[in-house]
Amino acid sequence: MRYYFTIFLFIAVAIASCTSKKNHNTEVPDIIPPEPVIMYDMVIDSFNVIQGIVRPNQFLADLLLGYNVEYAVIDKIAREFRGVFDVRKIKAGNPYTLLCAPDSSFTAKYFIYEIDYTQFVVFGLRDSIYARRGAKEVEKRVETAVGTIQSSLWNAMAGNGYDVNLAIRLSEIYAWTIDFFGIQKNDRFEIIYEQLFVENKAVGLGRILAARFNHYGKDQFAFYFEQDSMGDYFDEKGQSLQRAFLKAPLKYSRISSHFSNSRYHPVLKYHRPHHGVDYAAPVGTPVYAIGQGVVTKKGYQGGGAGNYLYIKHNSVYTTAYLHLKSFAKGISEGTRVSQGQLIGYVGSTGLSTGPHLDFRFFKNGSPVNPLKVESPPAKPVEEKNMSQYMELVQSKLAELEKLRSGTMEATSVQDSAHVVQPISQLRD
Repeated sequence: MRYYFTIFLFIAVAIASCTSKKNHNTEVPDIIPPEPVIMYDMVIDSFNVIQGIVRPNQFLADLLLGYNVEYAVIDKIAREFRGVFDVRKIKAGNPYTLLCAPDSSFTAKYFIYEIDYTQFVVFGLRDSIYARRGAKEVEKRVETAVGTIQSSLWNAMAGNGYDVNLAIRLSEIYAWTIDFFGIQKNDRFEIIYEQLFVENKAVGLGRILAARFNHYGKDQFAFYFEQDSMGDYFDEKGQSLQRAFLKAPLKYSRISSHFSNSRYHPVLKYHRPHHGVDYAAPVGTPVYAIGQGVVTKKGYQGGGAGNYLYIKHNSVYTTAYLHLKSFAKGISEGTRVSQGQLIGYVGSTGLSTGPHLDFRFFKNGSPVNPLKVESPPAKPVEEKNMSQYMELVQSKLAELEKLRSGTMEATSVQDSAHVVQPISQLRD
């Protein structure tokens, strides 16, 4: 009997020992807490979150009174924090968020209003009433675009699903080298550019990094490059795309009459010289100085030029702008103007059958065809930076070639065509 008891005791001890070791060696997994939910630089896990869109004729009081915010608090916000944000500028259609107490009272603790895609303002509504501005993180992604023009650059962008603001950016970059009023069918483009995203939503354009625009069968290149802390666009040889003169004095127009030594005048009904280029455009279209200079003549000629303006750019070149509706504020004889400065507005004054700008170019006092004036380039890539620049050019040229050959797929951001201006400061 004792023998069996000893064996039983031995087995029991062995089992207990194994169980003890098993329990001792078993690792208890670490409990990983969930990631905190962060919005507007705040942890919001402990709040009831209410989001909405400001409706027409809805003001700050309309948004807050239903969430136990007193009139005195609303008045304090409106009066004391205008330097941070003036609540009278709250706009219909903009998003807002309320962070409320985590109970059935839904008492608002914070009110956040989105000023635009990136900027917002936070109002603390309880123990410490305050206001602060913040900004969402902007992500830059490199996108590409290719297309062939059938009617206009704008339509080519829209038809391919690209942000139509690319057309504006491209016309600004090539403003000194390509006349975009003379775009031809089957002209084509390849573009490498930055698209800006906020919370994975496309909200605007960054820089165009490289582009090739084939116009009249000739490739025109543009590469963005920084030297001496200044960024600019250069061609494949390092020459600046900027010139002393813009290619045209206005945007979004068409050429209705070219430079000619014998043009049939639609009003006078006989042939006579027309030493200018007519740009047909709606009344009020802005007109810009194509280069820096001094206004030498400003006046009105009833039987001919109507409201006119002459700008002397240097000892060689002068330009004239005729049939203006009116002049820009501050423009008078002796006024010094800069390139791209607003000088007037398209009209139909003087001897004119419809609204247009008669633009004229003079070289050493003699009229020349504005469309054939070759303007000298601005500062090129410096010699000390040339090797670095050429490395960039070779890299971007390879990418542009892949885009043209179709071996590099072009990207398209369909929902980015609604871009508005608030993030334009982010281009740099």
